[in-house]
Amino acid sequence: MENNELTPKQIVEKLDSYIIGQKEAKKAVAVALRNRFRRLRLSEDIRDEVAPKNILMIGPTGSGKTEIARRLAKLCGAPFLKVEATKYTEVGYVGRDVESMIRDLMAVGYNDVKAEMEDKLREKSVSVVEEKLLDLLIPGSGNKKKTESKPAPAGFLTQNSDNEITFDLNALNQAAADQQKKDEENAEAERENHTREKFRQMLRDGMLEDREVEMVVHRSTGMPSMEIIAGGSIDDLQNSMQGIVNMINGGGRGGKKRSVTIKEARKILTEETLDSMVDHDKVADEAKKRVEQSGIIFIDEIDKIAVHGESHGQDVSREGVQRDILPIVEGSNVNTKWGVVDTTHILFIAAGAFSVAAPSDLIPELQGRFPLRVELDSLHKEDFMKILKEPKNSLIMQYSSLLSTEGVTLDFTEEAIERMSFIAEEVNSKNENIGARRLHTIMEKVLSDISFDADEHKGETIKIDAAYVDSKLGNVVESQDLSRYIL
Repeated sequence: MENNELTPKQIVEKLDSYIIGQKEAKKAVAVALRNRFRRLRLSEDIRDEVAPKNILMIGPTGSGKTEIARRLAKLCGAPFLKVEATKYTEVGYVGRDVESMIRDLMAVGYNDVKAEMEDKLREKSVSVVEEKLLDLLIPGSGNKKKTESKPAPAGFLTQNSDNEITFDLNALNQAAADQQKKDEENAEAERENHTREKFRQMLRDGMLEDREVEMVVHRSTGMPSMEIIAGGSIDDLQNSMQGIVNMINGGGRGGKKRSVTIKEARKILTEETLDSMVDHDKVADEAKKRVEQSGIIFIDEIDKIAVHGESHGQDVSREGVQRDILPIVEGSNVNTKWGVVDTTHILFIAAGAFSVAAPSDLIPELQGRFPLRVELDSLHKEDFMKILKEPKNSLIMQYSSLLSTEGVTLDFTEEAIERMSFIAEEVNSKNENIGARRLHTIMEKVLSDISFDADEHKGETIKIDAAYVDSKLGNVVESQDLSRYIL
C-alpha cells in the first residue's frame, strides 16, 4: 500500500506521464486520494464524521476522463472499480441492480488481498509443490521410508522344567525371513530415495519442464454466491444456482484427469497449494475493511441516465436508477457473499460528456452527493502534438513498436506530427468532437499501406513527413464532407 504515501503533487506527476493537460481534474482526483490517507490517520471519534467529497467530472468524450480513472486504478493500492451507469436498471426491471457495483468492488478487494497473501506464502509453497511434482513423476516414492532393523526375538530358544534347552527351527526361519524382508524393503526404499533425489535435482535444473504427467485438475472451489437473496441480476442468479448444483454433486471437490507438462503442472499445483494455505476468512475481513475505508468507484456515462425535460417511457427507468444510486452514494449497507459492506466512506467519482443533458438534469439529491465539479477542457492542436509523442504509451511509440516486430523502422518528423494534430483539430471542429480518439483514426489511415505491406519493407526505415501525411489525408482537409473520410 506504499502508493498511499504519495502526495497530491506526486500523484499529478505520475498522471502527467500518461495524460496530457486536464490539470484541474488531476488535482481534484489527487486531493481526493490523499484525503483518504489523511482520514485514516485521524482519531476514531472524528474519523467516522469525515465523509468523502465525491467528484463529478464533466467533459467531452476523448478528453481523458476514463484514462484518468484507469491510471488512478494502477496508482492507488485501494480497491478500485470502473462501471458504466448505463448497464444498471431500476429495481423491478430486467438487468443489474446498482447494489451489484458494491458486490463487484468487494470481489476486487477480495482478489487483491488474496493475491497479496499468496505472494507472502509463495516462497513457503515451493518445497510443497516440488514434493507433489516428484509424486507425479515417481508415484508412491514419497510414501516409502527406511525401517530400522531390530534384533530378532529370542523366542526360538526355550527352556523346560528339567533345564533342557530346546531349539525352535520354525521360529528361527520366520525371524530370518522377516529380517530379509525388512532388508529388501530398506534396499528398495534406498533405491527409490536415490531416484527421487536424482529427479529432484533434474527438476531444479529445469530438465523436466516438457515431460508430461497425468494429474487430477480440480475446478475452482469456493462457496456458491448467495446473491440470490441480495437481489442480484439474472447472471448472478444463474451463477449462484450453478454453484449450488456443483456443491450438491460434489463438483467443487471433484476434478478431471488431464495430461500436462511439468511446467503446467507446477502452475496448477502452486495455485492449489496457495489456495489451501491462505486463510479465506482473514482475506474476507481485510478486503471488507479496505473496501469500506478506502474503496473507490468510478461511474462513467452518468449523463446517459440524466433525464432532460419531461419524464416518460424509458426515462422513468433512468430516473429510477438515479434514485437507486442515491442511497449507495449517501451510505448504506449492502449484502455480499463476504458479509455486509457499509458504503458510507467509499469514494465515488462520476463522469460524463453532458453534451445533451446537463448536470442540473440529475435529480437534486444526487447532484448534492457530488459536491466537487471538475470541467475537462476540449483538446486542441498543441494537446494532440503532446499526446502523439510525450506520454509513456504515446501513439507514435505504440505504432513504431508494432511495426518494429516486422523489422520496419518508422521515423516521424516534427512537421508530420504537427500536420496530423492540425487535421485532428480540424475534423473535430467540423464534425463530432471525439477528442484524442480522433488521433487513432488518423494514425490508422496514415499507416494503413505500410501496415499492409510491412513484410515487403523488412529492414527499411520509412520516413513519415508532412508530404506523406498530406498524400494520405489531403482529401480529408479539402473535402467539406469530412465524415466520408474519417468517422
